[in-house]
Order: sequence, then structure tokens, then C-alpha cells
Amino acid sequence: MATFSATTNNSPPVAATILLLLFGLLMGSLDITGAQTGVCYGTLGNNLPSPQEVVNLYKSSNIGRMRLYAPNDGALQALRDSNIELILGVPNDQLQAIASSTNTANDWVQKNIKPYLPSVKFKYIAVGNEVLPSDGDGKAQYVLPAMRNIQSVITSAGLQNQIKVSTATYSAILGNTYPPSHGVFKDDAKSFIDPIISFLASNGAPLLANVYPYISYKDDQRNIQLSYALFTSPSVVVQDDGKGYQNLFDALVDALYSALEKDGGGSVEIVVSESGWPTEGDVGTSVQNAQTYNSKLIQRVKNGTPKRPGRPIETYIFAMFDENQKTPELEKHWGLFSPNKQPKYQISFS
Repeated sequence: MATFSATTNNSPPVAATILLLLFGLLMGSLDITGAQTGVCYGTLGNNLPSPQEVVNLYKSSNIGRMRLYAPNDGALQALRDSNIELILGVPNDQLQAIASSTNTANDWVQKNIKPYLPSVKFKYIAVGNEVLPSDGDGKAQYVLPAMRNIQSVITSAGLQNQIKVSTATYSAILGNTYPPSHGVFKDDAKSFIDPIISFLASNGAPLLANVYPYISYKDDQRNIQLSYALFTSPSVVVQDDGKGYQNLFDALVDALYSALEKDGGGSVEIVVSESGWPTEGDVGTSVQNAQTYNSKLIQRVKNGTPKRPGRPIETYIFAMFDENQKTPELEKHWGLFSPNKQPKYQISFS
């Protein structure tokens, strides 16, 4: 560090002290959380801590970002002045109503966003989670209109630079993921995702993506090594267009980036809105594997992917707690913490 000129006659280095204090204040105010990993707060359990206890646990664990799947007044109240950045979800069962009426979209924002500003740090609104045309329930047609209506209200409130509107998708939208440079959206999803990509690009918003190497491994153990899914492969597994892939997470993210680029979304960033590893319930699950995956994930996302090196990936681990009301059994065991707030294994967010 450079030295600063002090006063003469052995008096205290006042100028230097002031400059150091100002530097400290500046660093404290900068957003240096670009590589920080958040955690998803799911609430499908009948034995979970109170929202205030949950927020306190986020803070004591140095977790600076949260994903909340639906508005929850208790959680939003507890988040006041916590400095925790938030993804707030619009649940899938509300998409049709919000898509059909700007008044309903306005009511949603007036009820779930405005009363908590500025003390809650809303970062993204996730309009729908893992909705695809192939689901057959008709919800896909409402995603983009709902996004547009929420965006209109956010813009009218002057919040468009503070809160970005997106939707959360997952790898089922891809028709090909191997090798990553061949990533492409499924033909039957293009009419759904292409207008969403244009919306995101025009509003400077990222695409939220749920990325699960565990699921890929579970479903294709013949072709996917456990070490490749767990970030523990000792060497490059996939060579692709001059890029080496030593882990499946990077490959899945870059396959999605390739698909975005092919459909005019080269400027759209990816935020990994879910990733994680379960501790029990199916093949490859264990406390040790979950600890390995999530610990290495926190470190890996600081450095970007082979396709976009040096660009930290904002990432949210799924999930904060085991949730005993989810099905099937595998879905109950993704928590970093047990409902009694005890860590299931040691992991550092520092």
C-alpha cells in the first residue's frame, strides 16, 4: 500500500488516517458480492424455524443472497435492513391472473414489493419456475405476458434499474447439451423462449437457470462419472472447441450460453437460481457428496466458465433446509441445515 504524507513534528498522520477511513467506508459500500453464493429458502416443511430465525441464520452464516419462491410477509418483514439480496418468485399458479391484467400485476407489486422498500433489497422477480410448453398444463403461454405486466409496473414505479424481471428455467429446455458448444433450445420450446430472450436482452435482465449436475448424473450414470458431477475429476473430461471441461456444472452452464447465443441472446447473462446435491434419497446421495459439491460450487463460480472465464456466476444453492412435506423422498433432503438450524455438514460462505 502506498504511504501518505503525514504532518511534521511527530504529530499524528491525520491525512493518512482520514484517507484510510474513507477507503474503508468506500470498500464497505461497494457491491463486492459478485462471486457470493446465495441459498434458496424453501418453506415446504411443518417443522421449520420462524422467518426471523431463518434470516438470523443467513446472517450468522455469511449468506448474503436469498431466493424466496413466493411472497411471505413474515420472511419479508424479517429481511428488513438485513442487507440480504432477494429473488422473489411469482408462483406458477398466479401467472394466468397476472398475465391477463395489468391491474392484477399492479396489485401484486403494491402488496409484495412496495411496502418493503427500501429496507428489503429486492434484486430479481422470478416470474414462474421451470415452466415449459411440454408440461401440457397451458401455463407457458402466460409467462411472458406476466413478465411484461410486472415489468410495466416496476418501470412505472421507477424501479427498473433496481429490480430485474426474469423467469427461472432448467436444462429440460435444451435439445442438446453435449458438447457445450452444441447447446441448443428444443424446437418445441423456441416459440416460448425466444421472445423471453428478447425481453431479457432489452431490459438488461439475466436468465435464471436451475442447474443440477446431480440430476444429470442420476439419470445417466453410464455416461456421466460421479467425479465429473462432483467437481472432483482429476483431469479434463470433455474437450470442446479448444475448451476443456473438468466438471459438469460448467458444461451445463455453457451449453445454455451456447443456446442463448444461437437465438440472439449473446448479451444475456445467466444467474444460476438453483443448484445443489442431496444428502440421501437416491443413488449418489450422501452427506460427504453434498458437502463436496456445494463447497466446491461456492469456489468454482467465482471464476466463471470456460466459455466466459473470469466472470463470476451469481449462484443460489438449493436449499437452506430439509423440507419434510416435499415429494418424492429425494426432494426432502437437499438442505444445508436441518430444521433445528444445525448444519448437516460444514460449509463456508466466507
